[in-house]
Amino acid sequence: MLAAVIHGARDVRAQERPDPRLLTPHDAVVRVVAACVCGSDLWPYRGVTPTAAPHPIGHELVGVVEELGDQVTSARVGDFVIVPFSLSCGRCQACRAGFPAVCDLVTFFGSTDRDGHPVDGAQGERVRIPLAQHSLFPVGLSEAEVERRGLVPHLLTLADVMSTGLHAATAAQVGPGDVVAVVGDGAVGLCGVLAAKLLGADRVIAMSRHADRAAIARRFGADDVVPERGDDAPAAIRALLDGGLVDAALECVGTQQSMAQALAVVRGGGRVGFVGVPNGGPELPVRTLFSRNLTVGGGMASARRYMEDLLPDVLSGEITPGDVFDLEAPLSDIAHAYAAMDAREATKVLVRP
Repeated sequence: MLAAVIHGARDVRAQERPDPRLLTPHDAVVRVVAACVCGSDLWPYRGVTPTAAPHPIGHELVGVVEELGDQVTSARVGDFVIVPFSLSCGRCQACRAGFPAVCDLVTFFGSTDRDGHPVDGAQGERVRIPLAQHSLFPVGLSEAEVERRGLVPHLLTLADVMSTGLHAATAAQVGPGDVVAVVGDGAVGLCGVLAAKLLGADRVIAMSRHADRAAIARRFGADDVVPERGDDAPAAIRALLDGGLVDAALECVGTQQSMAQALAVVRGGGRVGFVGVPNGGPELPVRTLFSRNLTVGGGMASARRYMEDLLPDVLSGEITPGDVFDLEAPLSDIAHAYAAMDAREATKVLVRP
């Protein structure tokens, strides 16, 4: 089968790999209908995260179940499913508490499972899914119906970016009446705008300096767009809010600068939800948190948990998070998909096998 493999900085190739097969009774094999390139995939692509050896890449997919191990009863062959970016057991303490991303057995695409078997990347034609009992999420529609209704991109976001945006807003305790700033205008930040509105925020400020992404943010409900960065950002927010700052900020990038900006635009006693994958040295100034009574929460999103909340909104058309995709590429041209994301020629690329 064809699959994406990263060999090093700016070197992702579509190449032939062995077809996946069931290796344990807890596995499934899924035919990928669509995958995508994530902003976090760009860290190894850019060489920020070193690639020690070539390995499969990609962690977001929707597809159709082709095979099931004997112990998997949560889905049937032929089901159209979403698979979260982290695979989990559903039974351990963390899973029961609603945090499957930190499952005792958590397994990631492109790594190895707890039995030492290699795990495929999501950017391929087929994928073996360990821990399938909890990790498969059937949507209740056939592949034909999903395609007919144009739901593929919207459902695909639930595997990661829309769930991650909701995690940021949930961690920041966004609620009715809040004024919220979103730091980062990538796919996660844009979904954070949508999530803040879903949770009842009264006013959402997207911090973006890219016209195309700002337009999506406004479509998702952003009331204002602020392009200023660094020391100019709080002043720009105060100019909008009659001298005040926001109740909550969503940090959706993962750098030192983005975290500093999120903390700077929040009022005393405010909250920050952070979901940006930490790269570039993000830091928490404990003295500032203490003196300004700021609450910071977040981390890796438990996408499997949020899928259940978001699926009805996607199926009803209340939200259309798949609008973050502005380029589609075939798997055979995966190198172009990455290059387009890297050059900011695309906000997010949908990949079709």
